[in-house]
Amino acid sequence: MSCELLPIGRLPEGFAYPPEFLHLLGLGIRALDPWRILEGDQLVVRSSGLAARYPDRALVPFAVRTDRDDVACWDLDKGPRAISVIDDFDTPGDEQLESFDEFNDWLRQAIEDLIDYEYDSGILPWP
Repeated sequence: MSCELLPIGRLPEGFAYPPEFLHLLGLGIRALDPWRILEGDQLVVRSSGLAARYPDRALVPFAVRTDRDDVACWDLDKGPRAISVIDDFDTPGDEQLESFDEFNDWLRQAIEDLIDYEYDSGILPWP
């Protein structure tokens, strides 16, 4: 199953998608409710929107949280592997929510969010 990511011409110079992220996609994982991997037109629109709303930041989005305006992005200002979760549409300077050193750190938190979301939303009953 393929995933339509940003083409090389739309990525910041020197950035490449990390192998851990590509491995997740290779496994066919596109959702860890409430998180969803961005792809195709949604990814292009979100990437362009972030660049317009936060022109002083070098962000490459890869996932959105469906129950909020949170967007997980590689934050190239913090390093080539660093990830920031921002509250998209917030006032510039107030958008930063969380930071992670690398993709797997974000993934661990996304799995915790999945567990909490499943129970909090009533999808699964509490044991």
